[in-house]
Amino acid sequence: MNAVTTPATTTTPAADRAIRHVTVEIDGLNVFYREAGDPANPTLLLLHGFPSSSAMYRDLIGELADEYHLVAPDHIGFGQSDAPAVDAFPYSFDRLTEVTVKLVDHLGLDRFALYIQDYGAPIGLRIAAAHPERVTALISQSGNAYLEGFTPFWDVLFAHAQDRETHEPAVRELLTAEATKWQHTHGIPADRLARVAPDAWVLDQAYLDRPGNKEIQLQLFWDYQFNLDGYPAFQEYFRTHRPPTLVAWGAGDEIFGPDGARAFARDLPDAEIHLLDAGHFALATHTPEIAALIRDFLGRTIA
Repeated sequence: MNAVTTPATTTTPAADRAIRHVTVEIDGLNVFYREAGDPANPTLLLLHGFPSSSAMYRDLIGELADEYHLVAPDHIGFGQSDAPAVDAFPYSFDRLTEVTVKLVDHLGLDRFALYIQDYGAPIGLRIAAAHPERVTALISQSGNAYLEGFTPFWDVLFAHAQDRETHEPAVRELLTAEATKWQHTHGIPADRLARVAPDAWVLDQAYLDRPGNKEIQLQLFWDYQFNLDGYPAFQEYFRTHRPPTLVAWGAGDEIFGPDGARAFARDLPDAEIHLLDAGHFALATHTPEIAALIRDFLGRTIA
């Protein structure tokens, strides 16, 4: 008879790498986050963009959880976090930042590296500029901080910021299934497209299609204009504090173009800038490559 072994009940490295799915209350709101790795290890806070959620980081978390403690929240209005109606919550990037800071404080994360993508950039960079002593390093994947990063994709959004009523029909097109799929697949060479899981855009669209969510996104589209007012402070933070910075950016990104990646070198001459053969969601096609860059980079730059 073959012997049957019972797995040990003590914590193992494999168990530490398992993703934990947690919801906590912040300011009366349920905030969801994914967490993995030993909290005694260096922390990497992963902030997602539009129209995604912390789900975009699932594979990267699995790649890095053996050496790092990873925390990836869903912003209010996204993913599994609460999404109150626009007349019940003041949707702005300032307010999303406040919730994120309170989550970080609740979790006792005194020091952490920041991974920023898309909407995660204005949120994360507000945190970094206000609390530079807490940020050990920056990793930007299409996380824009310079005017050079904006492409013609933004023309209708900036027009909408000036005249919401006239341009709302055109902006609503960015919330359709076709537009969501485009965000996930544009700029990717044909031989890489098979790496992009259709689940990604189907899940994002399912969240967008929830009652009231498109109104949330329209409000954040309008509020995005005020992020540009923060760029001088973000760039001053770069010059003054010189955070170790890794840029891993899709060369084919037509939302935040590669000039936005190159611009980091202006204020951070030691920034390590990599333009990947990828689109806006570079992790969809390059998770192993980006994980290797992060492992090397953080291994050299943070204690």
